[in-house]
Amino acid sequence: MREAGAGDAAVVDAARAALLETTDELTVGPVTGIEEPVEGVLDVHFATGMPGYPGWSWSVGVSTIDGANAPSVLEVSLVPGEGALTAPEWVPWSDRLADYRAAQDAKAAHGGSDEDDVDDDDLDDDDDELDDVDDLDEEDLLSNGDDDLDGVDFEGSDDADDPGQNDPGQNAPAESLGAHR
Repeated sequence: MREAGAGDAAVVDAARAALLETTDELTVGPVTGIEEPVEGVLDVHFATGMPGYPGWSWSVGVSTIDGANAPSVLEVSLVPGEGALTAPEWVPWSDRLADYRAAQDAKAAHGGSDEDDVDDDDLDDDDDELDDVDDLDEEDLLSNGDDDLDGVDFEGSDDADDPGQNDPGQNAPAESLGAHR
């Protein structure tokens, strides 16, 4: 990679203009270098000021074909540099599954009982508590025999003459309306 020179001004200006169409001006730093991956194409690199992207840089591919009136932007990308935080290398599912099975086999070979193992009797106790909830029906949920469930009339409105009924924000909590205290 080389430093940008005076002859690169049109290319750098086109690259910066393309970046400013893509991202905020505050995220574009100074030019860090220019490289020519193939003849007629320059990659202009800019430092990035984006929080959370240390070690990354903007790269703008620009065509510099002879005879063209102005350079043409080919692509804009954010690329990792040395020491940049990146995702770990992808591991195929079959490899991860093989590692898991090997760990399970090793555990079984050593008589593998973990303290974290859940006893089936513990699960049965939880199921008994939930069985009571499954027995509830609509009548059990109605608070006072009318058609309101937790204050919501789900059968129809008997209060059509109430002026607050047509205003969804009338009875809403202040927090949901964006009001701050």
